[in-house]
Amino acid sequence: MDAATPADARRVVRLVHADAPLPEDCGAEELGSKAWNLARMAALGLPVPPAFVIGTGWCAEPGALDEAAWRPALAELERLSGLRLGDARHPLLLSVRSGAPVSMPGMMETLLDIGLTETTLSGLLRVSGHPRLAWDAYRRLIAGYGEVVAGIDARHFDADLDAVLGECNACDERMLDFAALRALAARHLDTYRREAGEAFPQDAHEQLRQAIAAVFASWHADKARTYRAMHGLAEDMGTAVTVQRMVFGNAGGLSGAGVGFTRDPSSGEPRPWVDFLFNAQGEDVVSGRRSAYGHDELAAVAPAVWQALLDATARLERAFGDMQDFEFTVQQGVLHLLQTRAGKRTPRAAARIALDLLDEGVIDVETARARTATLDARALAEHRIASADGVALVPLGHAASAASGVACGEIVFDEARARARRAAGAKLILVRQDAETRDLAALELAEGLLTRRGARTSHAAVVARQLGKVCLVGCEALRLDEAERTLEIGGHILREGDLLTLDGNEGAIHAGAAAFVEFVPQDLLVRLDALHGRGLAALRS
Repeated sequence: MDAATPADARRVVRLVHADAPLPEDCGAEELGSKAWNLARMAALGLPVPPAFVIGTGWCAEPGALDEAAWRPALAELERLSGLRLGDARHPLLLSVRSGAPVSMPGMMETLLDIGLTETTLSGLLRVSGHPRLAWDAYRRLIAGYGEVVAGIDARHFDADLDAVLGECNACDERMLDFAALRALAARHLDTYRREAGEAFPQDAHEQLRQAIAAVFASWHADKARTYRAMHGLAEDMGTAVTVQRMVFGNAGGLSGAGVGFTRDPSSGEPRPWVDFLFNAQGEDVVSGRRSAYGHDELAAVAPAVWQALLDATARLERAFGDMQDFEFTVQQGVLHLLQTRAGKRTPRAAARIALDLLDEGVIDVETARARTATLDARALAEHRIASADGVALVPLGHAASAASGVACGEIVFDEARARARRAAGAKLILVRQDAETRDLAALELAEGLLTRRGARTSHAAVVARQLGKVCLVGCEALRLDEAERTLEIGGHILREGDLLTLDGNEGAIHAGAAAFVEFVPQDLLVRLDALHGRGLAALRS
């Protein structure tokens, strides 16, 4: 943050929608990068749900935020949507998202489906004609609000879900019908009352007030502080809060949620890299608690939606001048863009992307040189598994690769063990059930991350790639027993402290310490040499 810009000068509230011009009196510093980029997307005519943004200046003293400051913006959001917050017949439901001036993936909180109550539930049923959507949104809200606002451990709500899945003999909540989801919502309400000591709030406006306060408060969460310390980010820049009309990827039919990159963030290849789940909300993909898969099914089932996404993201890349990391929702075959930002990438991808964007005329020579100034042979070097006496190694199992390379180390299951073994000089592989950002401190100490669940585009995977860690997610064959400190994969049982090798190039998992070789992509070195006008010897130094 510019020290010359005091907090009170950043206490703004701005609307974001298709007919709203880009604000002339503020930018990313005041609105946060997420909301500023939403405004830029809306100005490009891309499909962005309407929203209003409460600026970063309120973060330092959220108690000073009077509801009167954002009430007019809420009224305009209601006018644009034709819906009203708390209305029994035509309810407006909202997402409440964080967004600092600098991207901090997954370090702060998001709340979805705000405004859903016992009163407005019937209205959502009436408007949507979709009972499963209504009950799914309600059970999600109770659990999300309970965790973020009331501070209830998510494991209590996970236990509710596991119980209902068991009763219905289902392996995934997307298999549950509306009656099962209604029973799950009832369980969640009981859990909320038991753990919070009070009933779940049934006032839509109270939900919104508490959600805004909770998102501002998440700026001070331990994982957010750790991330800022790791990356040298200022404590006083704060986060903004974006309040946006909900769109529903869990509406059945041609509905779903996805996160993607306009280019491969590991190799830099000019191809979309997208994770998508039908009948899901965005948090299912980025939270790290669900496994998501590539875009092939979306492209096959809804080719028109897939083409619209390709067209939209190509426009984004040209308008923003860089590879983009984007989030989107499809509701009944209609595409909605929810976020875009410059994507985190490996050094190899950084070189390839900058050179390709230069060749495509998206950026100029000086920009390409600036983006690749620190890249040499050492930065671009890749590690690959070496065969043993010419015989390829047989892996224990496979997972989706979120970050390439090879990592070897002792298995650890938590931060305490990681700190103790790292202090003893050991290299580590962190193994977790989910790819979650709350494990950031342990991840920083490890060479790589392996998870049973999670998507390549989950926030934890994005952070792992940014930190240069090998990351494999969604290994369905992996079974963890944290009480016994063991894992099972491919019929092999390994204990905490045993050696494990992750091959992020092939998505393979090997027992023990596999040998590896270093490979330097000569084609990139030659192209960088031509760009910077220096010899290969200089690049290799």
